[in-house]
Amino acid sequence: MTAPVTHRLSRPREGRMLGGVCAGLARRFGTTPGKVRVLALLSCLLPGPQFVAYLILWAIMPSD
Repeated sequence: MTAPVTHRLSRPREGRMLGGVCAGLARRFGTTPGKVRVLALLSCLLPGPQFVAYLILWAIMPSD
């Protein structure tokens, strides 16, 4: 039995829409980028620093 493949947290070159943060998070946690993008969009409707967190992740996540 083999262990599941885990990807390091990085922004992929393919599948990006804006900065690749949602695509990178989706790949890391084993879901689709569309689901992560919808969750990110919905979270922006709530009060909090979600947009700032996205910008910080964009700045610190390495690109593939």
